[in-house]
Formats: sequence, structure tokens, C-alpha cells
Amino acid sequence: MAKKKYEKSFLVELYRRMLRIRKFEEQAKECFTKGMLAGNIHLAIGQEAAEVGACAALTDRDYITGTHRGHGQCIAKGAKTDKMMAELFGKKTGYCQGKGGSMHIVDASLGILGANGIVGAGIPIATGAAYASKTWGDDAVTLCFFGDAAANQGTFHEAINMGAAWDLPVIYLCENNKYGVSTDISRVTNNEHISERAAAYNIPGVTVDGNDVLAVYEAVKTAVERARRGEGPSLVECITYRHEGHYCGDQAGYRPGEYMEEALAHEALPTFRKYLLEQGVKEEEIVKVEEEITQEIAHAYKFADESEYPDPSEAFTDVYSMDNERSVLR
Repeated sequence: MAKKKYEKSFLVELYRRMLRIRKFEEQAKECFTKGMLAGNIHLAIGQEAAEVGACAALTDRDYITGTHRGHGQCIAKGAKTDKMMAELFGKKTGYCQGKGGSMHIVDASLGILGANGIVGAGIPIATGAAYASKTWGDDAVTLCFFGDAAANQGTFHEAINMGAAWDLPVIYLCENNKYGVSTDISRVTNNEHISERAAAYNIPGVTVDGNDVLAVYEAVKTAVERARRGEGPSLVECITYRHEGHYCGDQAGYRPGEYMEEALAHEALPTFRKYLLEQGVKEEEIVKVEEEITQEIAHAYKFADESEYPDPSEAFTDVYSMDNERSVLR
């Protein structure tokens, strides 16, 4: 952990947010395994520090774009766990009235411009949002989450080139868990670190320990400050681990045993809990946070389970846009 001194309240809040994500995803996994959720879900258990550290460096007026593995990204930006869970259940009390599901959570009022089921699709969306901010002069910064496999998509190179050329206020943040579905990232790239690609666009690139929430926070904070000064984008790579397979139920037999050994040895939550104690946070205060989060997730589950499904008549509501009071649906 970083040597810099932080307010205890800030450190406790970081732990609270990471634990909230972990408990939410564990509950989602249980519900999916029991057949309570339709479709599929992609869990980011093990990646909480990268998401919380990044979003802690943002303000309420800033934006994020997410990925198909985006529950934690949305929660880290402020999404409520009850509405999140309801969306996974397909209920009308969810963020998208049950129509988006796991991979399409969005709430523009929180700066969440949408998770995305298409690998790499959030990168140009974030670049567009940053262009809008620069045009409007609203002083907002956009942070784009993407995985290591997305770094080999054309959208990655095209969007970052545009962001760099126009000095847009955007941070490209790669959660590198070392696997794109079942492919080891080292087999399909010739760089040790994805952050090295920043040199091609003459922007800063840095690799940090994605399981160290404070290291992520400091790296993203530096990038945000640079972007807000009008100096353009940065590329931040967070080395982390996903404890689950690519999707919920994937046994991940393609990964060597040492992968999970490393993941558990560097797990953020127990490491940060120990750090809190070292910084003078009392055991009972930590336990209180843990109990509060357990109760919150229990409430979120109850809320989702008891909520109603949307009426079939709403199937086309919010699907098509209106232009000058005329529907584009012919």
C-alpha cells in the first residue's frame, strides 16, 4: 500500500465500496446458479480495487463507460444495489426497467453512460463523451473501462488516436485480468504491458497494481487532473485477476492453477482490511461496515425478488427515439 497519509474516513469508504461490489456479485452469482436470472452474467469478483480506486478519483459530474463485466464499475460510480439487482432480475424497478439486464446498466444522472456487451465498444463512446465535454466546456472528464482483449480491437486504436489528436478529457483504463475469454493476453500481443501502447499516441501510459486500490486511485487522479487541465488523455493499465471464469458457470479449466494462487495471494479485500487496522481503524468499525453491507445486499435481493416485471405493453417503450414529435418507427 501507498506510504501517503489518507483520512481514515476515506480509507473506510474505499473498503465499503469494494465490499459492496464483492457482496453484490456473490449474491448475483447465487441467484444465477439457482436459475433466478435470465440470460447470463459476467462477474468481476477479484477486480474490485481497480474499479473503486478509479471511480474514487472522479467527481459526480464526470462520466464512465463500462463493459460486459460492469456491475462493479457501475456500483463504484454510485449505482444503487437495489436497482442494480432489480435490473438483473428483469424487473421494472431496475435502472432500465428490466430491459437492459446485466450487460446494459445505464444512468446518465450518475454519469454512467452505459455498460456494453460489445468488446471495446465503450472506448469510442467515451471518446465521444469527452469530445462533447470539450465542446460544451463543462469541465467533465470521462473514464473508459475496458479489458485487455479490447486493446486488440480497432476501436481502441482509432478512438485513442482521436482523443490524443484533439486533447480530449478522457482516461482509458484497462482492467487487465490477463484473459480474453480463454485466451492468455500474452499469446496475442507483443507488449509486456498494454500501457506501452500509449507511446504511439504521445500520451502518458502507466501500469499499476490493480489490486492496490490506493495505487489505482493515485494513477487515475493524476490522469484526471491532467485531462481537466486540457492536456488530453492518459492510458492506465491495472493488473488484476478475475476469480470466476469468463461467464458465470465457466470453470476456467484453460487457466493454470497458479493463476488463482496468485489471485488469492494478492486479493484486495483482505489486504486492504489489514491495512485499515494498521492505519488505526478499529476492528469494530470494520465489522460494522461489513454488517451494513450484508444488510444492504439482503435488502437489494428482497427488493428485486419482490418487484414486478414490466408489463408486456411496455416492450417498445424507450426503444425508438422521437424526432420532432414524429416516430422513426414507420
